Amino acid sequence: MNFDLPEELQDIKKLARDFAEKEVLPTVDADDKAHRFRRDLVKKMGELGFLGFVIPEEYGGNGLGYLALAIVCEEIGRVSSSLRVVFPANILGPGLAIWRYGNEELKRKYLPGLTSGELLGCFALTEPNAGSDLASMKTRATLNGDYYVLNGSKMWISLSPIADIALVYAYTDPTRRVKGMSAFIVDMKSDGITVEPIKEKLGLWSSPTGIITFENCKVPKENLLGEEGQGFVICMQQLDNTRLASAAGAVGIAQACLDAAIQYATTREQFGQQIGRFQMVQDWVAQMVVDIEAARLLTYRAAFLKDKGVPNTRETSIAKLLASEAANKCADYALRIYSAYGYSEEYPVARLFRDAKLYQIVEGTSNIHKLIISQDALGYRKANKSF
Repeated sequence: MNFDLPEELQDIKKLARDFAEKEVLPTVDADDKAHRFRRDLVKKMGELGFLGFVIPEEYGGNGLGYLALAIVCEEIGRVSSSLRVVFPANILGPGLAIWRYGNEELKRKYLPGLTSGELLGCFALTEPNAGSDLASMKTRATLNGDYYVLNGSKMWISLSPIADIALVYAYTDPTRRVKGMSAFIVDMKSDGITVEPIKEKLGLWSSPTGIITFENCKVPKENLLGEEGQGFVICMQQLDNTRLASAAGAVGIAQACLDAAIQYATTREQFGQQIGRFQMVQDWVAQMVVDIEAARLLTYRAAFLKDKGVPNTRETSIAKLLASEAANKCADYALRIYSAYGYSEEYPVARLFRDAKLYQIVEGTSNIHKLIISQDALGYRKANKSF
């Protein structure tokens, strides 16, 4: 067992950190306050190859794998959770689904743009009454000649107000429950699509979120991924991968909280000494360090298993759960160390605290991951099934 990163991945980590600190960090707070998404930064990420790790070279990627992606997700998430959203929205959602299940025309049409950052994607799964309960989805796709006619509504869809394409899940045969679910690639400029931005959010102010409504939207039948009824399998595979990006992003934000806490604790003085000298502050710092180290190793393990091509739902859920909880714990402790200053938007801890909360919700809530892990341990439902 070797815990050392290969030299190539060490170089990628350094490249990602340099990019995040030089290109993203200088304007991250201003962008956040202005609710400004930086599409120019996405294109730079594409130029650096960050969006092509899990896509073959023939379609614009570089094929370096999931561990490379997790490392870069962590570094980007450490500086901007809003920008980190691009990884699941572009590649781990639509990109991988197109590569695995799309026809050659779809691959040639969309994958180079998604990996270069010229195109922005999103995936439309959640509905007003169907979050964790996918089976209660109401969106329908009905075949009519050369087109599927799409009707329904999707909610809390990251990047949907600015996305070029969407991976959309809908029922083609609702009588079969999840076996009647299908997946489609939809051009977001198609007639019959309206997007309403969700403007009031707790965090990720630089990452636009919206409600998508489909009203008799025509989708070419060639945009069906795989076959009718394969949507649930595609969705489960997608979530296994987008959850890795969430775990890595959560590790990043936890590390940012620790970095900020250490910087403040070693410069702020009270009662004649640095507050880092106080035992209670040291207790918080120690807990943060331990949780971050554990979450990072578990996230890297999940990525390693993905690169090996073995089932890893259990390991991915473990990593996502621990990393999400660690991010929130570290944000809480960092705010306590900053005290009143942490409550001010003048310091980054307030943004980190707001952004951390999302990780307990997105890509399966913490409670959903507890169910996956516990039911596997109890033998009620094995997590690592081959789809």
